[in-house]
Amino acid sequence: MGDTENLVAEIEALGNKLTEAKASITKRFIGQERVVELTLTALLCGGHGLLIGLPGLGKTLLVETLSTVMGLNGNRIQFTPDLMPADILGSEVLDTAEDGTRSFRFIEGPIFCQLLMADEINRASPRTQSALLQAMQEKTVTVAGQDRPLGTPFHVLATQNPIEQEGTYPLPEAQLDRFLVQIDVPYPDRATERDILIATTGVETGEATAVFTNDELLQAQTLLRRMPVGDSVVELILDLVRAFRPEEENASAKVKETVAWGPGPRAAQAFMLAVRAKALLDGRLAPSAEDVIDMARPVLSHRMALGFAARARGESLSDLIEDTARGLARHEVAA
Repeated sequence: MGDTENLVAEIEALGNKLTEAKASITKRFIGQERVVELTLTALLCGGHGLLIGLPGLGKTLLVETLSTVMGLNGNRIQFTPDLMPADILGSEVLDTAEDGTRSFRFIEGPIFCQLLMADEINRASPRTQSALLQAMQEKTVTVAGQDRPLGTPFHVLATQNPIEQEGTYPLPEAQLDRFLVQIDVPYPDRATERDILIATTGVETGEATAVFTNDELLQAQTLLRRMPVGDSVVELILDLVRAFRPEEENASAKVKETVAWGPGPRAAQAFMLAVRAKALLDGRLAPSAEDVIDMARPVLSHRMALGFAARARGESLSDLIEDTARGLARHEVAA
């Protein structure tokens, strides 16, 4: 009984700390609560986030603010078509000592940090994009045959312009799957934009303050994995992930005619972590079926693709995900 009481107390304390963190973030990144919560979800789960939106919507400001609030050492890379993998990972240089002896010395690239902002990641060539794959999955990079560990924790928050814009390279499926959540950054509503205008065009601007330390974030990530998840939520996650695989026998006719390929097991893993983070950010001790519905689009939308015919018809992947999630949830309740 004591262990359960301690767990509840720790979860409640972390929830209060996260409320403080959100308040600090919104001093600089005004409004867009959904975007803030999804970005915090990626960090709490120990994963990476992909922010998608047009330029000028504050994506860079959000990541810089998170670095301060969460107590992380951050670096920023501006991806361009001429960026090379060595510009990200680092490289070896030949040093000559005073006695004439020569040796190689490794100069670390900007990836050696705790929070990496990959700005406009789809501006870079696929070769450079792939330089992040090993880092995102294994938290280490191999340069000149030697494995070099990255920061602890290590997170990538990448920003991406819509693929329809000129001069962009779509991210490969294997790399998209490494992002825990996709975070769509929309235009602010009128009231929020008014607040932004007033707050950012005066003499003084809001300043974010550190709420977490590096060690406290690591402890929060461990605590999140200890949060209980009910069997009904686990079954709903499995049903939802498997429902979008067109080759599955139980997949709906709509999915079979619309989806080209569906999510793999990593999507279910992301779900299990993301719904816990959602509950934690809402001040609850355990996730519910409603959390699964709420996290369906961020977890699944970048792990699926519409077929050619569905794209030609103007089908919406987001609508399909939300409708299927709610239909499955109603079925679970009825059962």
